[in-house]
Amino acid sequence: MITHYPSLLRAPLPAGLRHLTPHAFHFTAAAYSPLPPPPFRVRPLRAAAGGGSPVAGDGGKRATPPPLGAAVLDFVRSNFLPLALIGGIALALLDPTLGCLAHKYSLSKYSTFGIFIISGLTLRTKELGAALQAWPAGLFGLGSILLFTPFLAKFIVQIQFFPREFITGLAMFCCMPTTLSSGVTLTQLAGGNSALALAMTVISNLLGIIFVPLSLAKYIGAGAGVSLPTEKLFKSLVSTLLIPLILGKVARETSKDIAEFVDGNRQGLSVISAVLLSLVPWIQVSRSRSMLLSVQAKAFAITVTIGVLLHLALLAFNATALQLLSCLKQKEESVFTSKEYSRAVILVASQKTLPVLVAVVEQLGGALGESGFLVIPCVAAHINQIIIDSILVNWWRQRDQQSTNAK
Repeated sequence: MITHYPSLLRAPLPAGLRHLTPHAFHFTAAAYSPLPPPPFRVRPLRAAAGGGSPVAGDGGKRATPPPLGAAVLDFVRSNFLPLALIGGIALALLDPTLGCLAHKYSLSKYSTFGIFIISGLTLRTKELGAALQAWPAGLFGLGSILLFTPFLAKFIVQIQFFPREFITGLAMFCCMPTTLSSGVTLTQLAGGNSALALAMTVISNLLGIIFVPLSLAKYIGAGAGVSLPTEKLFKSLVSTLLIPLILGKVARETSKDIAEFVDGNRQGLSVISAVLLSLVPWIQVSRSRSMLLSVQAKAFAITVTIGVLLHLALLAFNATALQLLSCLKQKEESVFTSKEYSRAVILVASQKTLPVLVAVVEQLGGALGESGFLVIPCVAAHINQIIIDSILVNWWRQRDQQSTNAK
């Protein structure tokens, strides 16, 4: 006689009865009539997504995209600086009245002052020590700003273009020192060493008083008698850069409450710096709107393209040079391989300042062409370099975030 085990003959119990003990119900093969098994289902893998996921009928959770408002807010937060810059330019082109009024009351100077107040408040003492240790990277950055970039002007002036002032203006732009505020602001947003960025900014602009006239005379002027308002530029650097930087740093070091507040609100201060930075192109485009609209679209587009290619070439040169220099010290970690140093050098050494160029053009008195046409392509190049670098900074930050999440 063959005995069959009931547990092998009967179908699986329903889910609601599986937890009951054998003493509660006694099932046999004859007494229990099994139900047909449920159809086989393949549940889709659940993708990781933010926010709640509604429960499906089979008990699984379905990933739902975030609400539209949250997605837009996240996009604005991640791309705030380029959006602020583009918004300022669009506002200036639509109605330059407010921008011209802001220029009348020198709002751009106050915005630069505010940017460096924030830089001083957020500047940690350990960053100053790190900047001193990274002097080889800073020295390379100064060489790129004052020696390599002006040399490119020699090739730019060979381009045959009409109006001639557009090409001359871009060649002059190559001979300028680095920007006074945007390089430092973008370095902070990118997680670079802001102290190193500040050091290169101050030193390059001070040395620019000597190097800019020499570069213009050698590559462009050819005996045009180029001179710089040395005393005026020096006072401008001290009042708009050094003094607010020192005030911010002193406030941080003398008050523990201020330091804690700044460290706890760095993201908000970064947004304020971005807004202050966007005021500069807004005012510049507002001032030059009528002249910009009078230029032929094709000629202006070609000039803008040349300016964009020039800036991309500077970014590529500085990044490649730092990579090559980092290979010289393979046994020990080099300052050129450090992310915070390399980002500071790439951003600061690839940018050129517009206010110094405007001061130089005013001093020339038309020796190299119509002043307005000399400045127009440089305004566009100045704005484009900030937008391009802000996109680069956003890419760096997103990559850092992905790396952090992966860990």
